[in-house]
Amino acid sequence: MAVTALLEVRLDPDRLPEAHRVLAETLVATRGFDGCLNVKVTADVDDPAHVVVVETWESREHDAAYRAFRASPEGRSELGTVLVAPPTLTVLEHLDI
Repeated sequence: MAVTALLEVRLDPDRLPEAHRVLAETLVATRGFDGCLNVKVTADVDDPAHVVVVETWESREHDAAYRAFRASPEGRSELGTVLVAPPTLTVLEHLDI
């Protein structure tokens, strides 16, 4: 069953153009990862440094494999260099109701 992962990040407000570039580069691998169905980037209308990345995955297993990849040396990105706080991840199960 598909899942949606919400990755909430706080970008450095003084470096937004660079942060957007780093985020875009990071998401190339995300979008190309096996099981990734969709990725959208949203920003708080009152705080553009508050960004939520909305990822849809074929299954919880695909999402877990992606998280393991990101935790490995091969999957590391530069995203951490433009954050002012650790990201928050919420994984949501799709309900058929």
